[in-house]
Amino acid sequence: MLVQAAKLLGAGLATIGLAGAGVGIGTVFGALVLGTARNPSLKDELFRIAILGFALTEAIALFALMMAFLILFAL
Repeated sequence: MLVQAAKLLGAGLATIGLAGAGVGIGTVFGALVLGTARNPSLKDELFRIAILGFALTEAIALFALMMAFLILFAL
């Protein structure tokens, strides 16, 4: 019983990284909008950099989700 409670608590704490990733993705695309508004001629280069930032931030979210699932379902 105590082990199950610890697993649920650990999985819940591991999902905190998902909230951070959501904030990070919002920051990346907010910066893209601001950068494009300030200098529209750099739109393509800024978009490429934003997609890279999105991918790296999303990878962190997937790692956090993977950790939560490992905590819940590992033996």
